[in-house]
Amino acid sequence: MSGSGLPSSSERQHQLSAKNKHHSSTIYVHQPGAGEEQLEVGQVPELQPHSVVWPLRTMHITQLNRECLLHLFSFLDKDSRKNLARTCPQLQDVFEDPALWPLLHFRSLTELKKDNFLLSPALRSLSICWHSSRVQVCSIEDWLKSALQRNICSRHESLVNDFLLQVCDRCPNLASVTLSGCGHVTDDCLARLLRCCPRLRALHLENCARVTNRTLTAVAAHGRALQTLHVDFCRNVSAAGLRRLSAACPRLTLRAEHSAAMIPDQLPRGPHAPGAALRKLLLR
Repeated sequence: MSGSGLPSSSERQHQLSAKNKHHSSTIYVHQPGAGEEQLEVGQVPELQPHSVVWPLRTMHITQLNRECLLHLFSFLDKDSRKNLARTCPQLQDVFEDPALWPLLHFRSLTELKKDNFLLSPALRSLSICWHSSRVQVCSIEDWLKSALQRNICSRHESLVNDFLLQVCDRCPNLASVTLSGCGHVTDDCLARLLRCCPRLRALHLENCARVTNRTLTAVAAHGRALQTLHVDFCRNVSAAGLRRLSAACPRLTLRAEHSAAMIPDQLPRGPHAPGAALRKLLLR
């Protein structure tokens, strides 16, 4: 404490830090009077014994301007943003501001069904990365799946495609897309994405079992702005398809780790193929 009996700037900073809890929507600030020194932002004070409690003024979070609120929201994850938006209409309005959503990252397919994000023309980067043991089930060829495996896939097989169709309609300025472990995403869906997002510069596909050379053909036809294409561990992409794309788009940075070397899907043949038993029965 200073000789004048008033707390120093470091003491006042400590008082503010103690009162401003991370879970509170009220912000405590000190407005210095005449002759008082300003608090230095970012100063880390040491705890002073016998410090005098300085009168503080309170500021509710809704008193902050729009720019500050957007900045605060930007540090929160999707669930935290949604929970904070539920507290009042003003914060809900901030949550629905497209400027808050230039980037979206999903770590599971179930997150795609939530209402804790916003799709808008402001979206620039989208990432869906599903790292789960169920991805292995999705990668099995449909005609080889058991009834249990088909039942597992039926619960989510349309999620990514349906979500990307929404992206096509709402996010024309998308610049980067990453899909990993999306075993049911189709060539048709990716072709539409390329047509509807003409500013797309980077497309990263990893372990997407349904992706074939048709996606490469769509890239050559519609990916005018595309600069980078990765098709890693996509078993139905062939070496011939990659060569054709490289010849058609020589400036495209193309990477296909292990894709052309993997065993592609095989059509069912022989008496164990689906429908073979039924055809035999009908011929009798």
